[in-house]
Amino acid sequence: MRIGIFLIVARFPDQRSEQVLENALDLIVAAEAAGFADAWIAEHHFMTYGVCPSATTLAAVAIGRTTRIGLGTAVSVLSTQHPVALAEQTAMLHHLSGGRFTLGVGRGGPWVDLEVFGTGLERFERGFEESLDVLLAALSGERVSAAGEFFSFREVPLVPPARLRPVLACTSPPTVALAAKRDLPMLLGMHIDDEQKKSMIAMYESYGGATQTHMAAAVAHVANSTAQARSDLTESLPRWLRPGLAGYVPIDNREPPSRDISAYVDFLTRVHPVGSPDRCVESIMRTSEATGIQHLILMVEGMGDHRRTLENIHRLGAEVLPQITG
Repeated sequence: MRIGIFLIVARFPDQRSEQVLENALDLIVAAEAAGFADAWIAEHHFMTYGVCPSATTLAAVAIGRTTRIGLGTAVSVLSTQHPVALAEQTAMLHHLSGGRFTLGVGRGGPWVDLEVFGTGLERFERGFEESLDVLLAALSGERVSAAGEFFSFREVPLVPPARLRPVLACTSPPTVALAAKRDLPMLLGMHIDDEQKKSMIAMYESYGGATQTHMAAAVAHVANSTAQARSDLTESLPRWLRPGLAGYVPIDNREPPSRDISAYVDFLTRVHPVGSPDRCVESIMRTSEATGIQHLILMVEGMGDHRRTLENIHRLGAEVLPQITG
């Protein structure tokens, strides 16, 4: 199996965004030393849920501070960016990292980001497939042009060129179908359980998608006992999730998203590798066996304390990874 870390770059109350960003770099360096295969960085705007507005920028800095670990975006929001500009950044990071960078993209949501960046609700609702196709063309290693509803421009060479395939975050049947049609691996979220992951992979295959190395995100926290690990996160996660999730502001008059925080925390600590080292190993192996997924990325920031997050990474690396990766 391939095990990485997943950094939302979460800001807990009384933390400064700039320090959270610097801490995230420390976590990536620690993950490399602990033996993790890769580190994936999330992009969010205008909220404390995640304070990294450019996952590619943070990945670029992390590339300069590491030598082995893979870096990826989970995800770069395609609905608010020009796909050719994102392809150019991706190609640069691919070459400058010696092939260690992987682009992950997603549709995003109907949030105020679309208004601020001027792409609008139509790009989100109807233009995602076209955006993805322009991105794929720009990452084909050849020249790229467009003559569609949302993008229309003359043929140009991508400089520097790169032949790459992104990972696509999937949370709905239309996006699963699109990933299958384009033969792209899926990134599945930590908000669904193993049965739901298995169902989405079956859906992907039903749409004709080729066999892929799909990925899934999971919360991970190790302690001396499972009871202690669950207690730790039950206390800490709501302090981040309540104000963080409230930061999702719709672009239009639709109701903002709502979630029962207590129920969600209970779900995360029951379903994911949260517990003793043996419980974490058991959970990871159960997910792999139930779904066929061989690449998990672990959200390790749940305690909201930099020292304890570093400790979590070191313990996962020392007491969990060897039992999984051999």
